[in-house]
Amino acid sequence: MTERVVAYGHLTTRRALLAKGGLLMVGGIAWLASFLLLPGLILVLVAFLQRDPDGGITWAFSLDSFRQLFGITSSGLSAANLWIMLRSVALAVITTVVAVGIAYPMTFFIARAAPRKRLLWLSLVAIPLCTNLVIRTYAWKLLLSARLPPARLAAMLGWLEPGRDLLPSWSAVCIGMVSAALPFAVISLYPSIERLDRSLIEAAQDLYASPVRVFMQAILPQTLPGLSVAILLTFVPAMGMFVITDMLGGAKHWLIGNLIQHQFGQGRNVPYGAAMSLVLIALTLLGVYSSRRQAGRSAEVL
Repeated sequence: MTERVVAYGHLTTRRALLAKGGLLMVGGIAWLASFLLLPGLILVLVAFLQRDPDGGITWAFSLDSFRQLFGITSSGLSAANLWIMLRSVALAVITTVVAVGIAYPMTFFIARAAPRKRLLWLSLVAIPLCTNLVIRTYAWKLLLSARLPPARLAAMLGWLEPGRDLLPSWSAVCIGMVSAALPFAVISLYPSIERLDRSLIEAAQDLYASPVRVFMQAILPQTLPGLSVAILLTFVPAMGMFVITDMLGGAKHWLIGNLIQHQFGQGRNVPYGAAMSLVLIALTLLGVYSSRRQAGRSAEVL
């Protein structure tokens, strides 16, 4: 006899519940399979194919793309791709550290504001997300031009020749990357900071803990979930960014995103672009894993 259970006010069986749950999951699984799993499998397949002379794909197994990726060419070894990867990781780390470092105190300021002002500040933070990234980057190109105050101030301080723009430069790229990542960091941190248990902070202060110890033992552990999400949402997009580096860096120093975009566009080497995409995915997953593991260790210690 089939065992009957009561679920959501209805008498049913475990088999019927599993069937109903499976039907509810079909849509989500189909969506993930269609737009995440299937493209990933195609990317893996294409990475191991050959490029024909016209820039298309030849259906023959080859490791040429991975040899080229690691600098193994007919003329010898080349470290150009290695430098591009290292440069991409370094810029992503700098963007993450600066964006999260700015977002952390900013989110505390927003969370401690009055309810009406809090909504206003959150709206101002989220407004840039309603604008296309290319338009925002063009805005930075105007702001960093020679006629506006930032470039004039840099010229007065001797950092720049008078009449020159602040771009193309790495500083302009970093500014553009941080400004693009900052809203994601603030929005990720806000729920954790807004729900802080003030009694733990007051208890630490009553026990004469120093400000540093109050932060490390009463505040940071409560905000670690939001902090880990903020790190992921800034590091992952920064790894594959190419629009900002093209527009504010003058395409002088390529990142891995620029290299992939070129292979699928003007370079017309789709297998090589697919191999580079796999490397980008691997680096991103490594960053995600490292961030989650470090957050777990910090939570255990604290």
